[in-house]
Amino acid sequence: MTTIEAPRSPTRTPLRHGINLEKWGWVYMRISGVILLVLIFGHLFANLMVGEGVKAIDFGFVGGKWANPFWQWWDVLMLWLALIHGANGMRTLVNDYSKPGTLQKVMKIALVASAAILIALGTLVVFAFDPCPAGAGADLVPSFCNA
Repeated sequence: MTTIEAPRSPTRTPLRHGINLEKWGWVYMRISGVILLVLIFGHLFANLMVGEGVKAIDFGFVGGKWANPFWQWWDVLMLWLALIHGANGMRTLVNDYSKPGTLQKVMKIALVASAAILIALGTLVVFAFDPCPAGAGADLVPSFCNA
């Protein structure tokens, strides 16, 4: 007959010492999920309920919104949290449905690389966005630009 040790038996040795990354990934998912709910519904409220609604969303609307640092940081925080939250969720799926080995490592590296590239590009777009490019004709720029 085979016996199974009690989970907290002093003879069992832990697999790893130090920081429990799975636990902190789990905590991150809960905290970021709650913050994302606030950010997303705030974003939807500001874009769809305030002002003229969905028909007002165009290049000029986004340009005017991103002229305010508050909305730049709001959107960047939403971007970062959503991409990291999604990549962490996909990492969990890779761990659950693939066998440890080279393929699993490649998939995790691809997840980290794609999230990092999208975060970098998205952040660059938000902070480098200029709705009033120098040298553009008056007919090509939004009405709030000084042509």
